Amino acid sequence: MKKKYYSWQDIENSCINIALQMYTDNWRPDYIVGITRGGNIPATILSNMLNIRCEALKVSLRDDDSESESNCWMAEDAFGYVDVADREIYKTRWDPGKRKNILIVDDINDTGATFNWIKKDWQSSCLPDEESWNTVWDKNVRFAVLTENLSSEFDLVKYHVDEINKAEEDVWLVYPWEVVGK
Repeated sequence: MKKKYYSWQDIENSCINIALQMYTDNWRPDYIVGITRGGNIPATILSNMLNIRCEALKVSLRDDDSESESNCWMAEDAFGYVDVADREIYKTRWDPGKRKNILIVDDINDTGATFNWIKKDWQSSCLPDEESWNTVWDKNVRFAVLTENLSSEFDLVKYHVDEINKAEEDVWLVYPWEVVGK
């Protein structure tokens, strides 16, 4: 199996590139969500570069999916959820003015399982009766990765820098945080 190694400079340059892609799109997140483990580092770098708050979301499908966290408050932020006590004032359960832009970051969109899990979790567990999910994906919630696997089953990644196609070439990606202490 072929290995592709990324340096810390590669990661920094990739994060700059993702920030520039968002700038070109005229889109800025209200906060960034790093997927534990591989997404936390690029999310933190982007957070520091852009001076935007950073959160973490544990989705661990490879190791043990029972450890994955459901964070419905993030889905509610994306929709501009109105608390039950305030619905009399707003006359609705959503206030577009309260909607948050959320950037979800991981190191790679490999099979798509992690991002598909988040999408399914937010849609079915957090707001199962909401019909306007398709307007929230891409408008308020966007996905960014350092490396996009073109054969992934998830096709909503908006920002990426490097591309591979694991269906055509068996390659193992090694990010610099994976070799620390080895």
